[in-house]
Amino acid sequence: MAKRKPMPAWMKSKKIQPVISLVLLIAVWWGVTSAGLINSLYLPGPKAVWDAFIEANSCRPASAGSSRIVCGEQQYFLWQHLVVSLERIGIGMALGIVFGVLIGFILAEIGWLNRIILPYINFIRALPPLGYIGLLIVWFGIGDTTKIWLLFLAAFPPIVLATVDGINGVNRDRVNSALSLGASRPKAFLFVVFPSALPSIMNGIRLAVGFAWTTVVAAELNNGIPGIGALAYLSGTELNTPLTIACIFVIGIAALLLDWLILGITHLVTPWVGKE
Repeated sequence: MAKRKPMPAWMKSKKIQPVISLVLLIAVWWGVTSAGLINSLYLPGPKAVWDAFIEANSCRPASAGSSRIVCGEQQYFLWQHLVVSLERIGIGMALGIVFGVLIGFILAEIGWLNRIILPYINFIRALPPLGYIGLLIVWFGIGDTTKIWLLFLAAFPPIVLATVDGINGVNRDRVNSALSLGASRPKAFLFVVFPSALPSIMNGIRLAVGFAWTTVVAAELNNGIPGIGALAYLSGTELNTPLTIACIFVIGIAALLLDWLILGITHLVTPWVGKE
């Protein structure tokens, strides 16, 4: 029986394998669309999606022979739509981190308050964003306030829960040792409790960023222009499938970069994790 040839060393590289996977995906996608196996309305080819992406980031005549120039889509370049969505998520996440960590610490330290409030936080966490976006519109209108509230509510519960879990998981012997050595309670909290809970808090923030980013389309359904989620939704309703898919790719790539950024910050602020 003939021995199988070993896989080339370059194909075993952890950096090369994702690139190979991407190239294969694009090749299959191109092959299926070029062969006409799927109607281009439902699945345009890679070139059509790329052209839509370039067009959404450039200026062009409004129509053939027209002297009127239009730029981007919905009066904004695609990158501008993305930046506005990131700004909204940044504000919602900042509020979620500040209030989530603060309330998480309070609930972890006050047992009776934890038992009263935590079920409601779990209730909010379990609700899909579209379940309460209508109520937020009634309360705050269709401006950015509603969108930021929606993103805040997506981020807030996982941060609270992660903070509570992190505090409850702190080794009490460490805290008692610090107190017995003369540390005050504020110092014990600052130098023992908080660092011990920080890995859990950062994991909660990572989950919260994911929840907030997946909520962006729901947040921008109403009066969301400029916004990458709104552009993806509107281009779909207009049957502009290449632009819709281009927006999906941009949303997905942005999500991966955000996750990579949070992981980098986590490794930076908790360098001791895995080395204890």
